[in-house]
Amino acid sequence: MSALPLDEELAEFMNERDWDQFHSPENLAKSVVIEAGELLECFQWGAEADLDRVRSELADVLTYCRLLARKLDLDAEQIVREKLAVTRGKYPVEKARGRSTKYDQL
Repeated sequence: MSALPLDEELAEFMNERDWDQFHSPENLAKSVVIEAGELLECFQWGAEADLDRVRSELADVLTYCRLLARKLDLDAEQIVREKLAVTRGKYPVEKARGRSTKYDQL
């Protein structure tokens, strides 16, 4: 286990291989979608999936998301918390609990 924070460890890994040159925001966004498709493929024929494969594909999605956030100088945890605050406002507990209804239909 590395003592580095995850984003720093990812940056070090990419820098050692000189891969940053390939990591434009556009390419990273494409990679997020490609890897998300591979994650979805784990569930293509049903709800049961090979957990090891899911872990691997999910790690790829999360890695590219973190790399994209870093490339755009965004704090991944901060932007998730900001979005969560917005979503809390759209889906108040008293209206949304146990329901999958879209916020404008609550």
